[in-house]
Formats: sequence, structure tokens, C-alpha cells
Amino acid sequence: MPLAVIAAIAVAAVALLIIIFKLIWRVAEPNEALIISGLGAKAHNRDTSESLGFKIVTGKGVSVLPGFQTCRRLSLDTRASDLDVNCVTRQGIKVHVRGVVIYKVGDDFTSIANAARRFLDQQKLMDDKTHQLFAGHLRSIIGHLTVEDLIHNREELTNQVRTSSADEMGKLGLIVDSLQIQEIEDDSGYIDALGRPDAAAVASAARIAEAARNQEATVAEQHAERENAAVIRDTQIKQAEYKGQVDQAAALARQEVILRETRNAELEAERTEKRLESEIRKPADARAYEQVKLAEAEREERIAYAQAAAQEVQLKASREAEATRLLGEAQAEATRQKGLAEAESIKARAEALAHNQEAVIAQQLAEQWPQIVEAGAKVFGNVDNMVVLNGAEGLEDMLAKALTLGGAGIGVARTLLAGMGQGVAAAPANGAAPVPADTRSE
Repeated sequence: MPLAVIAAIAVAAVALLIIIFKLIWRVAEPNEALIISGLGAKAHNRDTSESLGFKIVTGKGVSVLPGFQTCRRLSLDTRASDLDVNCVTRQGIKVHVRGVVIYKVGDDFTSIANAARRFLDQQKLMDDKTHQLFAGHLRSIIGHLTVEDLIHNREELTNQVRTSSADEMGKLGLIVDSLQIQEIEDDSGYIDALGRPDAAAVASAARIAEAARNQEATVAEQHAERENAAVIRDTQIKQAEYKGQVDQAAALARQEVILRETRNAELEAERTEKRLESEIRKPADARAYEQVKLAEAEREERIAYAQAAAQEVQLKASREAEATRLLGEAQAEATRQKGLAEAESIKARAEALAHNQEAVIAQQLAEQWPQIVEAGAKVFGNVDNMVVLNGAEGLEDMLAKALTLGGAGIGVARTLLAGMGQGVAAAPANGAAPVPADTRSE
């Protein structure tokens, strides 16, 4: 057989076992009891009789054979049943009582067995059965009590009801955790009437007490106000005293501060004066002394410089006067020598003119010939348009005429020189220029 088939069979077998186990195994929750009846289900607890014919299991698990045994669950939770009962007191007064009963199935096997016999299939009827049970006991007990007992001894009523119903609740497998009478009312107003005197007394006492308290409060308030006024007065007096002391201390402090500030000002003035003395006045005096000395030195220097300059000017003037004198003497000597040279030249010229007048004139004209030609050419310079009729010959004639004009100048010069030779005298011996004859005759 293949391994996979074996594994599948094993898995199926395990799954089948799990399903079978879940089908036959039952577990009781902490707040319930399992009631098992059927084949082999017998009680083994000493608290229960062997004739029960079923088994009770709490807080654990048990196996149940399907088809042979039946397992049902009985709740052990707390239940509440409201009481709303109309009763008649011993005085014949109808009262209406409202309350609540807190109960549950007992935890012992006897209570569970009793509750299972009565309520296993009818657990929802427990509240109704409990209400009927307690309503009957309330009517019975209240019938023996007065309204005053109900009002003043409500705890006693509760204890009697619980005590009288305990046996019957035990037979049902139930126990009472709590019974509370919440409210007692009557339609006739008896309870209200019972409360009026006490209410009036209480109200009166309350008003009296309130008035007394008000009076005491007023007295206390007035006393407190007086005390407060006295305290305020004392406080104001103390504050005035303290303020006076503070003002006096402040005045003394201000005076001390003023004295200290005055002293500080005096010290500061002294320090300032000393600082001025050391930093300003003495340096100023030193600078002034220095300026005076510098001025004196500068004045002495200027005086010395002026004296030196005056001496230098005198020396320079002397030198210049000497130089001028020497220069004048030199110029006079030069002039004398020049006059002598010119006289000699004139004398030589006169002698030359006397012996060879033509040669001298020719020499002079030759020396001045360029200027003469230039003067003759200026005649043509003023002509804007000149027409030469015979070409080159005409130009030659014009130039010849210009040169002829120059020759005519030679004759004129010769005549002038002849007249000058007759009127010139001998030069003076001291070098003076010769004087013409016509001027000398005058």
C-alpha cells in the first residue's frame, strides 16, 4: 500500500477520533451544572440519594454516550425578581410594597438536584415562582404588622420574610442572596399623615434652629465685623507707624545718600581739578612756555636771518656797484676804442676816397649789389599782368634796363661821395664822430 494512502487513512482516523471525542465529551462551565441522565448515569455523591437516577457534574468534563445518555445544563447564575405586592396591615390599611429579591440555585448537589427536578426544562419560570413565593410571605407578615412597624422596622420586615421563605426556597433548590424593600406606599395618605406632625415638628425645629443659627450667625458676623474693624484699625495704626518708620528710614537713607553723593561730587570735583591740573593746565602751560620759547627762537632766527640777508644785500649791492663801475669803465673803454676804431676807419676811408674814389664806390656797390637787385625786382613784384611782345628778347631788354638803373645808381653814389669828401673833417682825438662841414660852420 502506498505511503500516501497510509498517511491519508491516518489523518482521516485522527479526524474521526476528534469528531467522536467532541461528540461524547462535555465540559461544565464555572456558572453551570451538567445534568446527565440515561444508561449508567448514577449519582455517587453522599449528599444525594441513589434513587436520583441522574448524575450531576460541575467544574469539569464528562463523557456522554450519544443515544444512550442525555446531557442538559442548569444555570447557576444569580437572578433577580421584582416584587410589587398590595398588602393590608393589621390596622386594615392597604399598602403597596415594592422590592427586589436576588437569588440563585444553590451550589451544593442537593440544591442542584432539587432545582433540576423542578426547573430544568422551565428555568425561565424561576422568577415567577419566586415572586409568588415572596408575595405570599409578604402579605402574611404585613398582615400582622402596623404601618408604623413597616415604617420604623423595615429591616425587621426583611429578616422575617427571608426567614419564613428560607425553607420553601431550599426545597426548590434556591438560596436568597439579598432581599430589599425599596418602597412602601398607601393610597389613603396614612403614611403622609403620620409624617406631618413629625414633619411639622421637624420644620418648626428647623425654623427655630435656623433662626437661632441666623441670630448666632448675625451675632458672630457682627462680632467678626467688630473684630475685623479692630484688626483693621490696629493694622492701619501699625501700617501708619511702619510707614512713618519707613519714611523716616527713607529720609535718613536719602540724607545719607545726599551726603554720600555730595562727598562723591566733592571728591569727583577734586579728582577732576587734579586731572585738569595734570592733564590740561600743566600741559597747556608747558605748551605755552614751549610756544613762547619757540616764538623767541623763531624771532631770534628771523632777526639773524634778516641781519644775514641785510649783510648779504649790502655785499651784493657792493658787488653789483663794483661790477657796474667795472662794467661802465669797460663799456666806456670799449666805446672809446670803438670810436677810435671808427675814426681810424673813417680816416682810412676818407684817405681811400681821396686817392681811389672809383674803387671804393665799386666795392660798396659790390657789397650792396644783391640788395640793389632785389629793390629793382620789387618793381616787377607790383605788376599783376605783364605782356612781353618780343619773347625772350623783350625779357632781356627789361633786365638790362633794370641793371642800367643799377649803373645809374653808381653815378649818383659817386656824386654823393664827392660831396661827402669835401665836407668831412678829421676825427677828434678823443674818438668822437666827425661833424659835417655845413653843420660845423654854423
